[in-house]
Amino acid sequence: MKERFKTVLLTLLVAASLAQSYLLIYRLPGTGSTAVSSAGYVRTDEMGEQHSVEDTLYPDRMIIHMGEDRHTIFYPDSAFYKLIYARVQARDFAAFQVQPVSGEDWGKIAAENPGIELSFGTGLPVPLLQKKMRLSADAAFETADIDRIWIYTGSGEEKPRAFFFSSNGKDVYEAKQLDLTVQDVLQHVAFGEDWTPYTPLKKHTLYVPSKPIVLAEAVLETDAFTSDQMQRNLFADPAVTRNIHEQDGSEIYTDSKRSLQIEDDGRWMTYTDPAAVPAVRADATESVLSAVDFVNQHGGWNGTYRAELPIREKKSNADSDIGVRFQQYYGSLPILGSGTVRYGYMSLILQQGTVSFYERSLLETPEAAQPGPQYTLSGGQDLIDRITKVEEVHGLKVTNLYPAYTPRMNGTTLRLVPGWVAVLSDDSAVTFN
Repeated sequence: MKERFKTVLLTLLVAASLAQSYLLIYRLPGTGSTAVSSAGYVRTDEMGEQHSVEDTLYPDRMIIHMGEDRHTIFYPDSAFYKLIYARVQARDFAAFQVQPVSGEDWGKIAAENPGIELSFGTGLPVPLLQKKMRLSADAAFETADIDRIWIYTGSGEEKPRAFFFSSNGKDVYEAKQLDLTVQDVLQHVAFGEDWTPYTPLKKHTLYVPSKPIVLAEAVLETDAFTSDQMQRNLFADPAVTRNIHEQDGSEIYTDSKRSLQIEDDGRWMTYTDPAAVPAVRADATESVLSAVDFVNQHGGWNGTYRAELPIREKKSNADSDIGVRFQQYYGSLPILGSGTVRYGYMSLILQQGTVSFYERSLLETPEAAQPGPQYTLSGGQDLIDRITKVEEVHGLKVTNLYPAYTPRMNGTTLRLVPGWVAVLSDDSAVTFN
């Protein structure tokens, strides 16, 4: 009996010793461990939140067409937006057939037929959309980038029609098989009946509210990630980095290969890694997946973001590079950073899945803001006149219009001021109330 007890005790001691050795060598997450990725990056701190790629894939707005040329718009985070998008995600779409966009009068369809139109901004590759929606894609459809999904029901038709618009502006794919009913579509459309009416302009490419919109400023107290934290997250051995002070007040940290520049009084960072990568055609889907993983490992997410791609950054002209931009949102509205306050987005350039450029804000903010002053955003004819004035002053057409926040800093306080954003044909933006 005594020998058996000694054997059990010895076994427990050996097991405890092995466990202790394992912890000393590898250490558990959150105990000061240093994890080095295959790309030579290091992550030491738990900083921002972790997100999946699915968290960044959603429409920038939802246009509800109610027939008789009546329309309204739901923006992200609103109750009806979330309800409709969840229902659409649960439906199956299959048997896609391509046709030219010019084959239909889409303005007439929007005016006469009840339906829902989901806008995906610059567009998403079908493989990314499949992470959010149940799409049975054939070889032709799965190579498309989709910037709009339009589901409507025509007068006297027994089932609705669903169209997926290519961001090339030429092609549209119709899902000949879908498990939505006419009643489903009409129920979704009914949510917009008591909402703010929107008037279509320019053959239904712009929509303006029929009356002014009142929005409150959001006020947030800020903290910030430190340069030491970012060094430990971006350099394999922070001990060998050198610090260079620039005349404009910025600081550059480099290990002779990569560089980290801290600007705007510690509120903004730019990271570059000029590692040479073979110049082969980049894949947008893999680039977005890699970009999300990179942010998770190197800083995390300081808010809610929506993926925008592909973009061609001025920092890179190579066809093998893909730029991925994550637009930050507060509530239902995007945050449009200005020249005076850089805030509201993350931007990455990837070469074959390796990040060569990464810029972002270092500010941390709470989830809930304090309400600030209310702003009345123009609507109706006043807003139409403002759009016309913007076009006259800049000599360019307004191609998009949406409400957004402009960030302003007062010490450590971040103010998000609401206003209209008019996007011009050269992709520049003008803000006004």
